Amino acid sequence: MFQGNSRVAHRPSLRCTDVPEFTALQRSAMEFKSDPKLHLKHLLADAFRCQGLIAVHNTSPAFEDGPNKKTNTEPQRGAITKDVPLFLRRADSGSNISEAIPRWKTIKQRRIILDYSRQHVTGETMELLFDLADKMRLTESMNELRNGLHVNLTENKSVMHHVLRLPRDYDFKSRHPDGDVILNDVHNVLDKIREFSEEVRGGKIVGSTGKPFKNILCIGVGGNFSGPEAVYEALRVDEAASKASEGRGAKLRFCANVDPVDFHLCTRDFDPGETLVIITSKSFTTSETMQNARLTRRWLVQKLCGENVTEEDVVAKHFCAITADVKAASGFGIKEENIMPCWDWVGCKFSVWSAAGILPLSLHYSFEVCQRFLHGAHDIDEHFFDSPLGGNIPVILGLLCVYNSLFCGYHTRCLLPYAQSLKLFPSMIAMLDMESNGKRVTAAGMPLAFDAGVINFGEAGSLGVHSFYQLLHQGRTVPADFIGFMESQSTIDKLYNPEGTSTTSTDGWDVELEVSGHDELMSNFFAQPDALACGKTLNDLIQEGVDESLRPHKVFPGNRPSSSILMTKLDAFAVGQLLAIYEHRTIVQGFIFGVNSFDQFSLDFGNERARRVRAQLSASRRRGASVQGFNSSS
Repeated sequence: MFQGNSRVAHRPSLRCTDVPEFTALQRSAMEFKSDPKLHLKHLLADAFRCQGLIAVHNTSPAFEDGPNKKTNTEPQRGAITKDVPLFLRRADSGSNISEAIPRWKTIKQRRIILDYSRQHVTGETMELLFDLADKMRLTESMNELRNGLHVNLTENKSVMHHVLRLPRDYDFKSRHPDGDVILNDVHNVLDKIREFSEEVRGGKIVGSTGKPFKNILCIGVGGNFSGPEAVYEALRVDEAASKASEGRGAKLRFCANVDPVDFHLCTRDFDPGETLVIITSKSFTTSETMQNARLTRRWLVQKLCGENVTEEDVVAKHFCAITADVKAASGFGIKEENIMPCWDWVGCKFSVWSAAGILPLSLHYSFEVCQRFLHGAHDIDEHFFDSPLGGNIPVILGLLCVYNSLFCGYHTRCLLPYAQSLKLFPSMIAMLDMESNGKRVTAAGMPLAFDAGVINFGEAGSLGVHSFYQLLHQGRTVPADFIGFMESQSTIDKLYNPEGTSTTSTDGWDVELEVSGHDELMSNFFAQPDALACGKTLNDLIQEGVDESLRPHKVFPGNRPSSSILMTKLDAFAVGQLLAIYEHRTIVQGFIFGVNSFDQFSLDFGNERARRVRAQLSASRRRGASVQGFNSSS
């Protein structure tokens, strides 16, 4: 098995604040804030500019069937393909959404469309950002990441979660001297997951009382739970995934919080005899994870042990582990054949692609569904590593994040997926982004001249409209990403009859006419970015006859930046694509900031203090010891 080597990446010596493009971008951002002619409502009237700020990624059916058959032509810098949907053209192009809808149904290729024309940028601004990326060696850093060099400089590790998504016969040896060994290790684990999940789902592997497993309890923290749980939620209504999970009465739950209430809520409707537990901890010492693991063990032992079932039987038959410390997991009582490895070149935040995510998701949705999830991510990996920067969706998103935070002074960002199935996606990306780039020094250890990292929040649209859109429209300026899908994930809209007639209009334009649920959702998806960008002026209100006393309250300044991502449909392949896009976006930001996005020393710092408090609590409860060694506030 591959254990790592010393292929160290380039150590950045240049800070982004030291290059002339930094000053030029500061001037550009200032112009957008001070010049009324650069208000977004005026910029959106420029069809040529808008069409130049769209990037499209197409995935051929051949790639979906088998990644090695991919035949895909990527757009060049700022290029527009002739198939850009009409609804992304502006009003002066003579098109509208209703004209575009029939074209959606004829699209054969899966596609991702990024429209960033509502950002405070022009083509010239983007060229400055691409020049900044060149000065910061972005392309070289991306290649070092791809080739398995140790881009995690502080811990001297590779960052190769993308390798977990490579096809079996991919030529990784041409990029890494041990590439064939690494890829063989990866697919040996995938083969083991396939075999184990099929035997559990087929009832060949059973619990200590002979019952088949219907309940899967995953115990882990951080990326070991947030990624798998978000993907699980995203696929609950997907046709293929839900079909694979139905009929078994199966439940998949994730227990992460050390608060015992979390365990209680996860297991209160579980039959212990039908429960399989997966413990995920690279070191098998993570305090929260092991606390919950011990609690789960006591629960199962208490419920299942009897005349013919011993504690050893319960642990051996009801527990799996995903860890780098096989000895520790074996010492817990877990059978070695039920222990799956994790590698030091896969950070916890990326562990959804490892056994930590693929095992529970395969047990619930089938291995075939998880393969499509991996294929979707690999599709974006190839796009990210091979596409020119100007048509590279993760790169563009990352550069826009850098521009908004460093140059425009927007230190908060909002993620708005218009899909209920993605309700956990904003919190997962918040964790990924903030723990990656919330740093105070560069990767070389030099203090930063700015506050790195962005505060992330969000919610599934259109729920956010009734939550925080008031702030977005009239309070602080918060750049937003809107994510939508051409097709509904649900089949319930088939109950809607599109042939219904209107009683108030004869020209086909009736704002009161009922539409399908998905069309209602997407109406908001298209409307909100324009509302944020264009706003509403005092003159607009006067013309509408709004009461004078209310006019100040109903003025919307607009000029609020956002990007829109439109995808064909939400399924396992698309979930893989979307998560990979935001992973790469986060990494791009870190490379431009010049920080190490792959370490997380705050975790150890907090845990050190927690251990002291834990020891004090234990001593006080057991021996009545007095509280000592803490500050007055504690």
